[in-house]
Amino acid sequence: MRIHKRFLMGMMAVALLGGPAVLHAQEADSLLQLSLEDAQRHALEHNRSLKNATLEVQVAEARRWQTLATMLPQVSAKADHSNMFGYSMDWGQFKISMPNSITFNGTASVALSGAQIVGVQLEKIAGRMADISLKQTEQEVSDQVKTLYYSALAMEETVDLLEQNLVNLEKLQQHTLRSVEVGVAEQTDADRISVQVTSMKTSLNSTRRQLEMIYNSMRLQLGLNVSTELALTQSVDDLMQVDNALALLDTEFVLDNNYNFQLLSENVALAQKQIALKKWEFAPTLSAFYQYTKVEYLSDELTMRSTPPNMFGLSLNVPIFSSGSRLKGVKMAQLAYQQQVNTYDDTREALLVQHRQLMYNLSSSFESYLSQKENMTVAQRLFDNVSRKYEHGMASSMDVTNTGTELVAAQSSYVQALLEVVTARIELEQLLNTDNQ
Repeated sequence: MRIHKRFLMGMMAVALLGGPAVLHAQEADSLLQLSLEDAQRHALEHNRSLKNATLEVQVAEARRWQTLATMLPQVSAKADHSNMFGYSMDWGQFKISMPNSITFNGTASVALSGAQIVGVQLEKIAGRMADISLKQTEQEVSDQVKTLYYSALAMEETVDLLEQNLVNLEKLQQHTLRSVEVGVAEQTDADRISVQVTSMKTSLNSTRRQLEMIYNSMRLQLGLNVSTELALTQSVDDLMQVDNALALLDTEFVLDNNYNFQLLSENVALAQKQIALKKWEFAPTLSAFYQYTKVEYLSDELTMRSTPPNMFGLSLNVPIFSSGSRLKGVKMAQLAYQQQVNTYDDTREALLVQHRQLMYNLSSSFESYLSQKENMTVAQRLFDNVSRKYEHGMASSMDVTNTGTELVAAQSSYVQALLEVVTARIELEQLLNTDNQ
């Protein structure tokens, strides 16, 4: 199993300091060893975007219950205190006092309409969409981590290759300088090799900075502290799994497994329910209430009790005429539904076309990867051969420069081809979403 150089350096530093071999993640200057599966699992537990998607599911569920609650009885209670400051009503032969009082009131009410039922159904659909979006976010986060993991390994391999190239060029540089001193070689040869050494150092430093950017992106996806060191415990060869990747080419594409298609199907259902919601605006609304009232007077003075203790009421609201407003609302909902159906049909065909394209991309990128890997091996062998000949005076510095440039180009093409395979595989896996079967 391949262990990242940073892990080995970190282990040595910890040992020298007398600290523990491995520190817990999320702490300053901590070290976290990760396989690809570990990294994906950690991201699913700590990624902040995923946490927001999880909260959105909870919000959708709360909103559904909020809508459902409008169909259930509503109960309220209140108490009022009144003070008339000794005022009394004069009825000629007698007076009626208006003493201080406290009124206790309790009300229970319920309102029912078809629109409420449809509203609950709409919120249920919204809840399913939030759940699908959560699963889609989980998939995206997992795939982003996978891409970054491969990218880090590929960039590490590039750093190793460039470091080895630099070592070889520096050896040739020293050999050339000694040859110049004894008059065997021209200063031009030394200058040419020196320029290539400088160029190689620049490429190496740039690659190291790119590698650090990849690790920073991975820390962000994993929800880690910026000072947390990462040790990737798997190599590219461990993860390529050629047979599994090529098996995707024979996997049946089930549209209903695709998260985008699932969301689109729910959008169609949502638009259809909107038509029903608009139609229910033509229906009556029934409401009922019961009210209990008790008045406590804070005096024994004679007064008039005019408030009944119990009251029940029914209300039926029947819409009659809206100058065509409700009718146009239904028409608009029907048109919106037809738009969603058209989008659904168009996307269905587009996904089928995309499936064919992604299968082609994976097959083509894998062939390119094998070709570039072989080209890099040949370029390395050619550079080593020319370097040996140069040391024995059988090749020129120009030959070394040319083969060195070709080697760097071949290495760069290999890394690019590797990442294209990873990208093509992830895109096809996302589309197929076989884990949803």
